[in-house]
This record gives sequence, structure tokens and C-alpha cells, in this order.
Amino acid sequence: MKSFSKTFCKILSALIILAALNIRFICACLYYNGYINVLLPSVCKTCEIICYLLIIYINFFPTLSIRKTSTMRNKILSDGTSLLQIFLATTVIEIICCIAALLTAIPDHVEPGFGYPLVWIRYLLLALLVELILFWNGIIRVYLTSVQLGIKWRIIGAVCGWIPFVQIYALCKIIRITSNEVIYENEKYMLNRIRAENQECHTRYPILLVHGVFFRDFRFFNYWGRIPAELIRNGASLFYGCQQSAASVAKCGEELTERIKQIVQETGCEKVNIIAHSKGGLDSRYAISSCGASEYVASLTTINTPHRGCIFADYLLDKIPDAVCEKVAVKYNAALALLGDSRPDFMEAVQDLTASSCSRLDTLLPDVPSVYYQSVGSKMNEAFSGRFPLNMSYPMVKHFDGANDGLVSVDSMKWGSSFTCLTVPSGRGISHGDMIDLNRENISGFDVREFYVNLVHDLKEKGF
Repeated sequence: MKSFSKTFCKILSALIILAALNIRFICACLYYNGYINVLLPSVCKTCEIICYLLIIYINFFPTLSIRKTSTMRNKILSDGTSLLQIFLATTVIEIICCIAALLTAIPDHVEPGFGYPLVWIRYLLLALLVELILFWNGIIRVYLTSVQLGIKWRIIGAVCGWIPFVQIYALCKIIRITSNEVIYENEKYMLNRIRAENQECHTRYPILLVHGVFFRDFRFFNYWGRIPAELIRNGASLFYGCQQSAASVAKCGEELTERIKQIVQETGCEKVNIIAHSKGGLDSRYAISSCGASEYVASLTTINTPHRGCIFADYLLDKIPDAVCEKVAVKYNAALALLGDSRPDFMEAVQDLTASSCSRLDTLLPDVPSVYYQSVGSKMNEAFSGRFPLNMSYPMVKHFDGANDGLVSVDSMKWGSSFTCLTVPSGRGISHGDMIDLNRENISGFDVREFYVNLVHDLKEKGF
């Protein structure tokens, strides 16, 4: 019902715009062609003014409503999409009207000062102005607020906007992407409102999110994408690991232990539930088994962690000359130091992800009985379903390790009392980056935010 109401309002908005553009032109055509005997300029002028005021209103509220139904960002995106839809519909109708007008014979009896040609020129200029305002108002809103549009379609839209006919295809694609995003986010918003009182993610112990290799926990770019905000909306108490991005498992494990003790001391929470992605899972296991963090950890959930390492990493390190490895390491270490690492060591981090190194770690890091261990993994279905560079690494990992997420094999991800493997039936699959919402992408068949809400809710149900 709400969807029908919104569609009706868009149609009404389009009709108002068309009426504003055509009312005087239609009156003039009827008058000059003898269908009406008296032209009433005051009436036409009054109607025009009312319609123009409505056009201004439509540019602020395209669906003729000021009621807030979702987040402010999604409201702006929804309005921008509506403006583009109205622009597309009215432009097509205006083009048809122009063609029809050109085929209409200009009568001989044209009164001085109010000629048919002047009406025609005025009509074209006014139509162009109104449509340009609608388009730029809509496209700016969409470009500034859409997450799903990405850089790709923003560039395509900007380039194709100057190519006749192709621009229509690009605009339709942009409208489709943003419309789906609006619907998706509205449903998510309403779901969270409905279950707000339930505090689905209010666990006994707070959640500690531990990042993977070559990333850090930044204030303005969250490693976990939209996941933390979703968990907090549903009652979770969150902290971050803040360990170095490029260091050995042992060093990161020691840093995590200090971080866990700090959280326990400052909050009095006694323990934490760790959710760790990629190498962060190995760092967490080291902290629990070798650094004395076990008494402060209730559970460990690893996400796409290479518990048994990556065979392809052994192969690469064996084949690439040491001199090349050293040059790459120097450049990476310099970049990672600028990002905040105090003692970055690219080679240590990479070597600890090899199958041979993880095999040694597994013997040194036995599970602690008092800690609940579980693991989650995912897999891509084909190379081109992942974003760069995972689409490039997928075939190599598949050759050496089998089914994988672009970096880690499914077999290597398994650890603990339970293992969940995620994918989608279509060609896309779920990559290593998708599991932390790295690209902020809404994947058909996999709601990453809802997955984490259910994951933390399950910890709550288990008493953690």
C-alpha cells in the first residue's frame, strides 16, 4: 500500500510539472486554432504561478511528503531517486510534445506581441530549465548519499551523460541501483525499529572485533563496514582489537592480550567475546593459549581465518627471489608505519600465514576448555565474482588449496566446535572482503549485517 502511495505521488509530481510547462502553450494552441474564443491570460498566469510554486516544493519533497520514514541519508537518497524518475518520465513526454508541436501547422492569424513562435521558444527554454533543475537536484543527492552506486557507476554516469541514447541506459541503471538500495535500507530500518526493545545483541560480555592483516582500526574508516553500527543498534557493546596491521602472530597476540586486560579493567566486564577476521583469528588464538588471555575470554568466533595456512603463500615465498621480497617489504613497512604501526614487519606477517607456519602454530596453540570456539567461512563461486584483487588471486588459491574466498581455502577456515560455510547459489559467491562488509555492498542472497546480528544473538542465547 505504501509503495502504491509513493508511486501515485511521483506520477502526480510529474503531472504537475507537465502542467506548469504546458498550460500556457496549450491555451495558446487552442486559441490560435479556434477551439476557444477568448484567451484568459490572468487565469493562465495564476495557474502557472501555482504550478511553479509546486515545482519548487517538488524539488524539496519529490513524493509530496515531508514525513521521515528512514534515516536522513536514505531519505535524501530516496528523494534523489524520485527526482531522477520524475525527470526521466517528464523528459520523454516533453520530447513527444515537441515532436507533436513541430508537426502542428502555425496559423496565419497570429496577434502581435503574443505570437506562436514566441510561445514555442519560451516553452523550450522553460522546459529545459525545469528539467535541468530536476536532473541536477536528483543526481547530486544520489551521488552524495548512495553506497551501492560505487565508483564504477558514478564514473559511467558522468561519462555516458554526454553520449546520446547511452545516457538513458546509464540513468535507468543508476535509478534501478538506488531504488533497490532505498527499499533495502528502509526494510532494514523498519526491522531494527520493530526489534529495538528486544536488544537482540545485548550479550553478557562485550564484543571485541579483531581485524586481519594489513588493516588497522581507524576512526573514520571502519574495517567492519556497516556491521558495528548494526550491532550497536541492536544492543551490542563493542570494542576493537587495535593491534598492529603487519606483525607476527606472536606480537599481535601479545598486543591483543594487553587490550583485553585493558577493556576488562576499565569496564569491569570480567570477559569478552572475540569475533576475529582472517589473521585476527590466529592472533586471538595466540593471545588465549600463550599469553594468558584465556581467563578473560568467554568465546572466540573466527571469520575466514587461515587456521591451516595457505599453501599458495608457501609457493609464492619459495618462488619469489629474496631481493624482490625485501623491496616489497620495505615499501609496505614504510606505508604501514605512516598508517600507525609502531613496528611493522611485512615478511613476518606473511610468513605466519603459510601452511607450514600454521601447522607449527596449531601444535603450540591448543584450545582452552573454558573458551567456546567456533568458526565461520565463505567461498566464491567464480573468479570474476569478487572485487580486485581477490578476483586475481582466486584461481591461484583454488589451484593449490581448493574452494576458497579469494585468499583462504574453506578447509583452512574450519576450527572449533562448529563451522558454518556461507555462499550464495548464483555465480557471485561471498569473498574474503564481503565477510567484513569491506565494499559496503548489498549482496543478493546474503545480508552481512543481519548475519552478524544473528551471530551475536546466538552468543547471547548461549549465555556469553
